[in-house]
Amino acid sequence: MKMAFAFVLVVVLTGCGPKDGTEKKDVPTVEELASDPVRLKELRQQCRTDRATLGDMLCNRVAEATRKRFYGDGDTPYTPPKKPPEF
Repeated sequence: MKMAFAFVLVVVLTGCGPKDGTEKKDVPTVEELASDPVRLKELRQQCRTDRATLGDMLCNRVAEATRKRFYGDGDTPYTPPKKPPEF
């Protein structure tokens, strides 16, 4: 029983260790991408053609930056028309 507990403890602690370089440290933030439309356009094209090489983290940030540029900051409230449309 003690060996099984020790084995499980070792496996759990091994999973919590530092990454072995699989994370890309030079991935730009969403704000950086949203502020540079030329780079954002290039990365969007690369994500369309070769997502496996760029990685999911970068392509997800590119998609979020595109959404942020399109929708803005989201502070504009919806204002319905004063007179509803007549059909």
